Amino acid sequence: MKLKPLIVMQALAIGSYSMAASAEEPMNAEFKMPALQVVGSEADSISRQTGAVIIIDREEIERIQPTSTEDVLRRVPGINVKTEEESAVVSNVGIRGLSASESKSLILEDGVPVAPGLFIGNDRYFNPRIQRMEGIEILKGSSSLRYGPSTIGGVINYQTKTPDDGVHLSTRFGSFNTREATLEAGGRTESGDSFAGIVATRALSDGFMDKDYRMSDIMIKAGTKLNENHSLGVKYSYYQNEANISYRGLFLDDYKSGRTYNPAPDDYFLTDRRAVDINHEWHLTDNATLTTLAYWSEVSRDYWRYGVNTAASNDAGRWVYTDSLNGNNRSFERYGAETRLSVDHGLFGLNNQAEFGVRWMTEESDDKRIRATRDQDRTGVNDRHREDSADSLAAYVMNRFEITERFAVTPGLRVESYKQKRKVLTQNNESENTSNTEVLPGIGATYQLIPEAQLYGGVYRAFSPASNGVALDGLKDQNLDGERSVNYELGVRGDSGPMSYELTGFYMDFDNLVVTGNSDPNLSRSNAGESKHYGLEAALGYELGGGFSVDTNLTWVPYSRFEAGENSGNRLPYSPKFLANVALNYTQGKFSSSLTAHHRGEQYGDPTNLEDIPNDAAGGIWGGEMSSYTVYDFFAQYQVSEQFRVRGAVKNLTDKHYITGLRQGIYVGPERSFEVGFDYSF
Repeated sequence: MKLKPLIVMQALAIGSYSMAASAEEPMNAEFKMPALQVVGSEADSISRQTGAVIIIDREEIERIQPTSTEDVLRRVPGINVKTEEESAVVSNVGIRGLSASESKSLILEDGVPVAPGLFIGNDRYFNPRIQRMEGIEILKGSSSLRYGPSTIGGVINYQTKTPDDGVHLSTRFGSFNTREATLEAGGRTESGDSFAGIVATRALSDGFMDKDYRMSDIMIKAGTKLNENHSLGVKYSYYQNEANISYRGLFLDDYKSGRTYNPAPDDYFLTDRRAVDINHEWHLTDNATLTTLAYWSEVSRDYWRYGVNTAASNDAGRWVYTDSLNGNNRSFERYGAETRLSVDHGLFGLNNQAEFGVRWMTEESDDKRIRATRDQDRTGVNDRHREDSADSLAAYVMNRFEITERFAVTPGLRVESYKQKRKVLTQNNESENTSNTEVLPGIGATYQLIPEAQLYGGVYRAFSPASNGVALDGLKDQNLDGERSVNYELGVRGDSGPMSYELTGFYMDFDNLVVTGNSDPNLSRSNAGESKHYGLEAALGYELGGGFSVDTNLTWVPYSRFEAGENSGNRLPYSPKFLANVALNYTQGKFSSSLTAHHRGEQYGDPTNLEDIPNDAAGGIWGGEMSSYTVYDFFAQYQVSEQFRVRGAVKNLTDKHYITGLRQGIYVGPERSFEVGFDYSF
């Protein structure tokens, strides 16, 4: 198997050498459900991209036996994860020095946005389950211009499983009374032109620090090849979770003494999500394909928060522990459709690949605050009721010009136009709206330097919209511009014999940054003005022989600072200078194992760069400097027979005590844990 830099399949189809065989479809391959892909599965898909590309396959996902998507992403170069609890009910991901607490990267599932609201906000409230994933595509640089909004850091696209014929059962048991079972079942017609399948997961755990969860996740997929030119696919998914988590963390003294109690034992996130995707693929000619995607999703998230009656919380006297917000309940609904036309043509006597796309989307949310008594009740007076909505329309065009066999240039242009509205029902139905249009040009290029090395790079403009709660805060148009950044990237990638590698330099220049925290107490956020970010990503993999291989990557972001405003000169929060990963892998016959190390450097918890974490919850403990840490994990699996496999893991091998984040208290990384799992195919 070709080496992959730390769970990363750098299947570099460059020039004369080929991609990993798994990405090439034989002529008689069974029909696959059409789906929008960020990178693509053709043999030269990666070499066409003008930005850094990472593809993670199912084998690499299963190797590290992840509990959540964050377990995978933290091992990827350039990505910083702010963990709040081990199952990652909510998502906190920062790319290339962007704050992990302020999302500026687009997250998709099979090409469909998964955040409850791209324009109306609250993008953290749903995080896809890793148990349903076949692979992950991560795309950065100018190639991400085709997607949007919020592609400043890049695009993460989760690819869901298509169940094989038969039945496959996976189970996992571990520390904190964790129990998990996943069922995959599928079948095809005799011709192979139609299929249907289901992936269902049930997971229960008492959780580290008694943060229990009860999660169910079901995905049903079906597809058919209507004729030689048309194919259709449908996916339905359902997710439900009752998670005993909160925005409140530990006090400093309790953290230092190693306490592991739940700081808010009565607080719960209750999440439900339903979604439908419909894909249609039409091969117009041998050189033209039209792909259309329609999608709908509905998400509800009830957050029940109650005052905590403990000696520590009463002594602190802080609202973050004594406040009884009760039910902060929000629901979201989204409709959207996107169509893309891909055309190979011979303009100017060159080989060209053009792509045209249009996307329409509407989002709505319903936000209620319920004054209840305790969690046994969960009913009461709705004393704040808001409705947010946003309508958006986007279009883009790009064309890849193959100037020579080794050199290609890809210019592109994207336009995003949207209108936002907020209405407050408990304020006599008063409303306000605002609108904005962004023009986003970009250009990138690739050059095959030698068979073992491809140069790539580009420059593009990206943006992330200010959400309704920010742009229309106080029921007034705050005239907040969208976050705008000009991004530059230059890199080299390739492989030679037992070695594969990638090195990328990046520079991001914000002329406007929206941040949490400002001097005006009446506003939740403000425009912070300019900020700059630059650094390097490096990944290296090497086959040592004898069944051993090593995969490693390093992210170095020496500069990620505000350039204007009251925090000018300060480093962005949740933006460490160093991130590193190393994995030593061993495979021999039916046995395989990995010893991994993940290092995160020091980082600040707020824009003021407060150094000392308050010991009395002052200011809600938004700030403070979090020390660096390194966590080691060990994974092993043995294929007993063709049908049966045994897995095991020890996570946080050295039982490292460390801080993962600050938010109204200290979030603590999970202590050492043990897992064992079984896979059986019928």
